[in-house]
Amino acid sequence: MLRTPVVLSELRNLLKAFDRESLSLDIEEEALSRLAVVGPVNSGKSTLVNLLLGKKISPVAAVPGTTKQVVTQRLGPFTLVDTPGFGEVGGVDRGNTALEAVREADVALLLFDAAAGLRQQDYDLYQRLRSEKRPLVVALNKIDLIESDLRPVVADAEGKLGVSIIPISAKRGTNVAELLLPRIIEKRPALAVALGRELPFYRRRMARSVIRNTSILNLVIGMEPIPLLDIPLLLASQVRLTLRIATIYGEAMGPARARELITTIGGGVLLRYGTQQALKFLPGPGWVISGAIAAAGTWAMGRVAVAYFESRKRLSGDQMQELYGRLKRLRRRLDVGLGIRGRIGACVGRLRYRGGR
Repeated sequence: MLRTPVVLSELRNLLKAFDRESLSLDIEEEALSRLAVVGPVNSGKSTLVNLLLGKKISPVAAVPGTTKQVVTQRLGPFTLVDTPGFGEVGGVDRGNTALEAVREADVALLLFDAAAGLRQQDYDLYQRLRSEKRPLVVALNKIDLIESDLRPVVADAEGKLGVSIIPISAKRGTNVAELLLPRIIEKRPALAVALGRELPFYRRRMARSVIRNTSILNLVIGMEPIPLLDIPLLLASQVRLTLRIATIYGEAMGPARARELITTIGGGVLLRYGTQQALKFLPGPGWVISGAIAAAGTWAMGRVAVAYFESRKRLSGDQMQELYGRLKRLRRRLDVGLGIRGRIGACVGRLRYRGGR
């Protein structure tokens, strides 16, 4: 869920979104986000970076301190940083270099070795990084080596640090996409655009994260009690959503083209918002339902945009409108988790098949 400060920040951004140039620059800034991977010696930082990239760019070995300097991989404007380990003999300079990488990053990922256990120097490292006042995610790597003792080891580490820890195996990929990446995105939602654009394997997952966050935001906007006042903000939010999805899929698109795609997907603005605006004349429950309709429409629109780019823009306007109507109705009727993903996939598949004939 989007936390309240994030919602307020998004609302402020939307007020600037009516400036086309500002909107495009905002999306480009999101694609410049950086993630620093930090941790003690031999905690598996290079292995994790290599897993995310899908190729080997950082040296991996069992010898502590294999990474001798900050290793970076340029992924377009986005950079993943694999830092030298802390705690090496004579490794003070390398530790300071790693701290510099953290200061320049949007989010820091602190990686510990589950098999080695949490030591005093690990606690000291955590405190040093916390003092930098940067968004920080903590993960416990190599859980494949302690499968029978996983729960007590994680509980011990969380008790000592006083923070929630994500258990992962960078070697096997366990919990990386399911738990670690969502926690990173929670700390810095803008990272979803950078990760999705440069890491194709995670593209769909990142797009869904952007859609979910925007839908929650539009739930709040749609609950505005004064009729018609929320329409400009909803439209700006959906334009921003479309631009984000386009960027994730490596497509160049300006605000004008994004609005055109939105209109193609959902039809005329006034018609699309008609029922929602009428509900605002019912104080209380009407406002809540209005917000829910705005959220459902945004969610469906985002999913159609994903289907459009994944089909390499082969879906016709009629096909997109048909899919939008189905998804919007489906979202209203079903709770998440009641087989909705399978039915959505079937709808998208059928429409792609029709478009390819």
